[in-house]
Amino acid sequence: MIKKNSKIFIAGHNGMIGSAILRKLKADGYKKLYYKSKNSLDLKNQSKVKNYLKKIRPDAVILAAAKVGGIEANNLRRGEFIYDNIEIQNNVIHFSYLAGVKHLIFLGSSCVYPKLSKQPIKESYLLSGYLEKTNEPYALAKIAGINLCQSYNIQYKLNYKSLMPCNAYGINDTYDPKESHFFPSLIKKITDCIKYKKKSINIWGDGSQKRELIFSDDIADATIFFLKKRTKETLINIGTGFDKSINQYAKIIMKHLNVDFKIIHQKNKLTGNPRKLLDVSLARKYGWEYKTSLKEGISKTIEDYLKKNSSR
Repeated sequence: MIKKNSKIFIAGHNGMIGSAILRKLKADGYKKLYYKSKNSLDLKNQSKVKNYLKKIRPDAVILAAAKVGGIEANNLRRGEFIYDNIEIQNNVIHFSYLAGVKHLIFLGSSCVYPKLSKQPIKESYLLSGYLEKTNEPYALAKIAGINLCQSYNIQYKLNYKSLMPCNAYGINDTYDPKESHFFPSLIKKITDCIKYKKKSINIWGDGSQKRELIFSDDIADATIFFLKKRTKETLINIGTGFDKSINQYAKIIMKHLNVDFKIIHQKNKLTGNPRKLLDVSLARKYGWEYKTSLKEGISKTIEDYLKKNSSR
């Protein structure tokens, strides 16, 4: 049972999701929190991960560390995305087990499901069809992590869970055009339009692709909720249960900023899955639901972005 004085190791605490989890744990009164920067602990280094976990002997581990990026980064750096993520997962999950850790949360992504999956996507649809090609290496790594958790639960009677969030956004997101996902990319494009007095923004594809968004703080909330929960299932979807098109999100951001730019569609660019709406009925069955409205989440995200980029 996880308590306020339990020792918890957060892998990936500097990322958008990891930092949200760390903030939430601190706000909830958890005192014994362990985390290391990449320079202090390279999660791809087997011996260092082994020795660190053996030394601190945590009661629980949250694996939010991963090599992540947008559709272009996934497509161009395919080898890195499958190798680095499998290395990180294998080391953290396996050496957590060897260190006696009974409770672990592994955070994945909705891209693990087939490209043309029936909507909304149930957990049972995993491995039922072909993956979307541009992020296939990343998805395969995450699928391996899911199966590793499932297998260790079966063989070693552990409480390791794999949470699969829909597209995340929020405070401390990545806005590098070569690395970011679609939503932070839209924020940057629109705010740049304002800054440089442009009249239009470019959107990859025809803008009809639909995406489900969840605020990073809600993923943090779900992580802590399920860390303390015993479940029959290892794999659990985390989402809001509704989605919108890329064009709609662009217009929502523009409305929030009180601007209206022309949208130019670059139909020769990569677009990814046509739609990936998650079925979140299992999470709801256990008593968890998202809390942050799209309006509130967008407001906090844009405020964070403008605060950090106002002088640039």
